[in-house]
Amino acid sequence: MAEQAAIREPSLKEIRLVIAASSAGTVFEWYDFFIYGTLAALIGAAFFPSGNETLQLLLVWAGFAVGFGFRPLGAILFGFLGDKLGRKYTFLVTVTLMGIATAGVGLIPSAASIGIAAPIIVILLRILQGLALGGEYGGAAIYVAEHAPPEKRGFYTSFIQASVVGGFVLSIAVVLACRFLIPEEEFAAWGWRVPFLLSLILLAISLWMRFKLSESPVFQAMKDAGETAKNPFVESFTYPGNKKRIFVALFGITGVLTTIWYTAFFSGMSFLRRDMRMDPLSVEMLLFTAGMLSMVFYLMVGKWSDRVGRKKPIIIGALLTLVGLFPIFWAMGGLANPGLARAAEEKPVIVSGPECSTDPFAELYGAEQSDCGKILETLTSSGVKYELQSGSALALSVAGQKVDVSEAWLEDGNARREGLQGELTKVGYDFSKQVPSAGTFMAILGLLLILAALSALTYGSVAALLSEMFPPRIRYSSMSIPYHIGAGYLGGFLPLIAGIIVARTGDIYAGLWYTWVVVAFGVIVAWWGLPSGPPRDFSDDAS
Repeated sequence: MAEQAAIREPSLKEIRLVIAASSAGTVFEWYDFFIYGTLAALIGAAFFPSGNETLQLLLVWAGFAVGFGFRPLGAILFGFLGDKLGRKYTFLVTVTLMGIATAGVGLIPSAASIGIAAPIIVILLRILQGLALGGEYGGAAIYVAEHAPPEKRGFYTSFIQASVVGGFVLSIAVVLACRFLIPEEEFAAWGWRVPFLLSLILLAISLWMRFKLSESPVFQAMKDAGETAKNPFVESFTYPGNKKRIFVALFGITGVLTTIWYTAFFSGMSFLRRDMRMDPLSVEMLLFTAGMLSMVFYLMVGKWSDRVGRKKPIIIGALLTLVGLFPIFWAMGGLANPGLARAAEEKPVIVSGPECSTDPFAELYGAEQSDCGKILETLTSSGVKYELQSGSALALSVAGQKVDVSEAWLEDGNARREGLQGELTKVGYDFSKQVPSAGTFMAILGLLLILAALSALTYGSVAALLSEMFPPRIRYSSMSIPYHIGAGYLGGFLPLIAGIIVARTGDIYAGLWYTWVVVAFGVIVAWWGLPSGPPRDFSDDAS
């Protein structure tokens, strides 16, 4: 192509600066986005208070999902600007927007102070975060890919993938540091705001680094030749073959990687902390260590993909996930809280009665849970698996022994939780905070690292793959749109959807079926639509 002949060859020093600045900015931006999920329990108490523990958590995850829901719009907006005005200045805008919105969360008064205005403002700021993130990933990935030599593109862009995990690790590291420096009661009251406010410092560092960069040589060559897209959004859907590429990028790439990633890190964190009742500090240490160690996996996969192609690691990682997802979580549950896991198998809880279903959102629209629904909700929030049987009157039994349900339980949520947990404790259920031994810690860490490795296989080479799939003139828009639709809806809504499935079924492992189904469909699409063989630059005749 004529435009390729005019592309300036960046020096090794420039490439290193590009990777460092883009990766650091990505770490900071994802830190800003993930700190919300890392502090989900405290955010729920501050902005979404409810006497219903399950509802409170689901509202937090709904706020989490809202940010993801606006990522596709950010991808369209900033993808348009990135293909029209340039890669560099577009993601300068995105990182600024993200930093300001994140700091804003740390300044909002609690719902106890300003009522309904508090969660509304939180949601608005999450929308701004989602818009910013919709433009960030595509910009950083393309910027590095368009500086990298083809034979090292997978390795160089894998630093961007590792930086996403780095943002998660940084969010946990800052929370851990705050917990050690701020007394527990004060951290719960106001100290949790500090990690949000620190984003202003990270913003300043990121802007300083990114201002030192020059424009992408590929974009500069197109601009000099007058070959930039007139309307990148429209051309993304009219360019020959692009509809198929977008479909494959959405379901065969992003759907797979994003559900595995959020299951490994966010579902893993919620499962251990809430369902298995593990000590929060232990959970944060586990996720911090797993995240830190796993970052090298992404670099290894990216480098491997430069030799074997991008398709093979993704297919292998997805197939292994389908085989190992449930066993890994079953094993984690048995290790994290053996008393709870063993009791659930040996002494099943059986509930029967009229209207025996639970609606976790009933409180929002003024509906009253049935008596049976109240029991089911409390069992779910306690991490207890139950079985339903038909019956004309409310009845509860454990290991075949009837448990009397008092009127006080049905009238007061706290009395119901304490009463139920008390009765179940008598027969071996363990609801105490679990502090793992060194051996248990290492075993759970090993399982989390397996999940992280599966994530790396499906994620490590993706920045290079998506950059190679689409034509340079509309690359920013074409790769950002499917990536952020997939990551925004299939991945961002995962904690909420999985939480609703668990709340409806009473099975703490049932939410994993969402991940399994999305990955299974993605394997089919990836097998059909991804090019096999060695990596290659985009060409109109590429499959």
